[in-house]
Amino acid sequence: MAGITDLIFRTVARRFGSALCFTEMVSSNGLVRKTARSYEYLESSPEDRPLGVQIFGEDPRVLSEAARIVTDRGADLVDINMGCPVKKVVKTGAGGALMKDPRAVAAILKNVRKATPLPLTIKIRSGWKRHGENAVEIATIAESCGVDAVILHPRTVEQGFSDEARWDDIARVKEKVSIPVVGSGDVRRGHDAVKMIEMTGCDGVMIGRGALGNPWIFRDIAGCFEGKHAAEPTLKEREDIIRWHLEKTISRSGEMAGMRKFRKQLLWYTKGLREGAQFRKRAVSLDDKDEILEAVHKYFESLAIREEA
Repeated sequence: MAGITDLIFRTVARRFGSALCFTEMVSSNGLVRKTARSYEYLESSPEDRPLGVQIFGEDPRVLSEAARIVTDRGADLVDINMGCPVKKVVKTGAGGALMKDPRAVAAILKNVRKATPLPLTIKIRSGWKRHGENAVEIATIAESCGVDAVILHPRTVEQGFSDEARWDDIARVKEKVSIPVVGSGDVRRGHDAVKMIEMTGCDGVMIGRGALGNPWIFRDIAGCFEGKHAAEPTLKEREDIIRWHLEKTISRSGEMAGMRKFRKQLLWYTKGLREGAQFRKRAVSLDDKDEILEAVHKYFESLAIREEA
């Protein structure tokens, strides 16, 4: 979710019921070196709480200093990413590469645990590769080092996001540790979250790609746990969120940069809608804010007319 879960995205998610949000991955080296981009990722607001700051790196000392920095800057929770499969992260020895080195994991967690009094979590994968899954081992190390919860995406690092998530791996980790285990992977609707908890016994569910263009998933999940059927978002609700998200993105990044940044959000927001492909093909060529807002309005107006027909 790098490049996606900025303050604006998180604010939308919270509007529909997300109980806890995380920042994009923040480089521990960048924080320690005080690079401006790294500190931009920490931008938050009073409504953006509780907030977990997700850091990554491979050096225990640097990660510890980064944990101190985000603690001093008001984070509510520190999370260490040990599962990212992106090559530019893995090749540095960070992210998912740590799944190959339990001793390095232990060294990192012992140091970071001493550096912050905040709740400390880790995000991990099932393992580096199939038939070499070691999520249970890593989770056990985490528990022994004082980590407060483990978040597991049950695919291997080599799998990336291909194939189905193996929820059985979540159940295996839950059976072996006493700290909370949060499951992630292939939760696209409210009943998926209910099913994951029933099948694995996990203590919570994390939503990642399932929220792309679909912040209503959090409302759907809450409704399912209450035994209610959450209504699908209306066309007006969809249009209103798109307009708000675009306006806020432009206000934060400027019109040119904001338009470029928002394009991918617009693609996700209209995915699965009638004639969405044709609309997206036209919309991505527009660079003017008023033009794109007008195009969005006309598109949803046409959908409403079709519904009434």
